Amino acid sequence: MRFVAGIDEAGRGALAGPVAAAAVIVPPDAAFAGVWVQVRDSKLLSPIARTELAAAIRSAALSWGVGMASAEEIDAMGIAPATRLAMQRAVEALRPRPDYLLIDWVKLPQINIRQESRTKADRTIVSVAAASILAKVSRDEALIRLDRIYPDYGFASHKGYGAAAHLAALERCGPCPEHRHSFAPIARRPSLFDEALRPGERPTGSRRPAAGAH
Repeated sequence: MRFVAGIDEAGRGALAGPVAAAAVIVPPDAAFAGVWVQVRDSKLLSPIARTELAAAIRSAALSWGVGMASAEEIDAMGIAPATRLAMQRAVEALRPRPDYLLIDWVKLPQINIRQESRTKADRTIVSVAAASILAKVSRDEALIRLDRIYPDYGFASHKGYGAAAHLAALERCGPCPEHRHSFAPIARRPSLFDEALRPGERPTGSRRPAAGAH
């Protein structure tokens, strides 16, 4: 196999924003040198290191692609199918088309390309680790953009995950359209669904859930 793509995702467990995936084809004749020596699972890197490596990966890779599935798509189909959809979109962005896929944990039966799914592939396979970096950096950038549209939630700092400040903002403001309404704790409060903030709208006292709401 000449063109082997590593694939990974970011954002499965967040309460808001898209789930992101990336696919990276390392040049077939690339020596284990340069950026490929520095690449690690994104979770082992600082934000600054991830950002710097993401730029180097985009430059050095034979091909790379990023795909996302929105919060609305996650609510409609569930997080597992949405993750596979984001990965499919990342693969479809690759040129040339890969001959083989190496995937961290997930299987992609909807893609007619030979593939292999491995647990913790982002720790052992360079192309998958590179994909984990691109997926994480791309998603973080998307949440920073969402922070400008919905500044009351602090998306730029916690990236949509269930940090205490995020949960407090949900309690105070209710959800916005970029929240995953099928995820707890939002799903436990169906009264908030009809009160989702629209872009540019500011929260009011009426958006605070009533005492005892579930």
